[in-house]
Amino acid sequence: MVIYLIRHGETDWNTKRLLQGTADIPLNQNGIEVARLTAEGLKNVKFDRIFTSPLKRAKETAEIIRGERKIPLIVDERLREIGFGPYEGLCCHKDGWNIPDPEFRNFFTNPGAYVPPEGGESIRHLCDRTTEFIEELVQTLEYQEETILLSGHGAVVKGLLSSITITDLKDFWKGGVHKNCGVSILDAVDGVITLRQENVIYYDEKRSTNYFE
Repeated sequence: MVIYLIRHGETDWNTKRLLQGTADIPLNQNGIEVARLTAEGLKNVKFDRIFTSPLKRAKETAEIIRGERKIPLIVDERLREIGFGPYEGLCCHKDGWNIPDPEFRNFFTNPGAYVPPEGGESIRHLCDRTTEFIEELVQTLEYQEETILLSGHGAVVKGLLSSITITDLKDFWKGGVHKNCGVSILDAVDGVITLRQENVIYYDEKRSTNYFE
């Protein structure tokens, strides 16, 4: 099995450094165009099926990548982005920071110590649900010879990679958040997952900004 992981294209909330989480924000024009460039870069990949987060930005990215392929697009709640509860829509950039809890910075700088706001989700829970998803995927017999795309989010992609790339939550963001439409590739053989490539883009890097989800 070959698994492609992709973070969604850019949104207006990304450019404004607003916490998105489970807020259902669509792609902006640049996000659509970058997804189309990524689709062109992946046009020769023979995907057999696509799994996506239920949120618009990930679904739209998945649909653009799918293009004319006659393959199923399957929504799975375990690919939904980590939730920030009442902090969604607030600015997490140093120049406009308006999150009331100063300790929230741990989400970015010290994830092992991060405590979510009431109604939010912990990084540990995110890792548990995404690990459950990918382990179930690689153990499904009918998928063993398939090439599968997973369309998700910044923290979700890191969660999916966590079981093979980190040993401690403090290293959750090791390597940084993936770029919009950054593509990673995993190989799964007999239930063992290995990382072939991580966070590769198929467009001019000038169209990307480094920011958290």
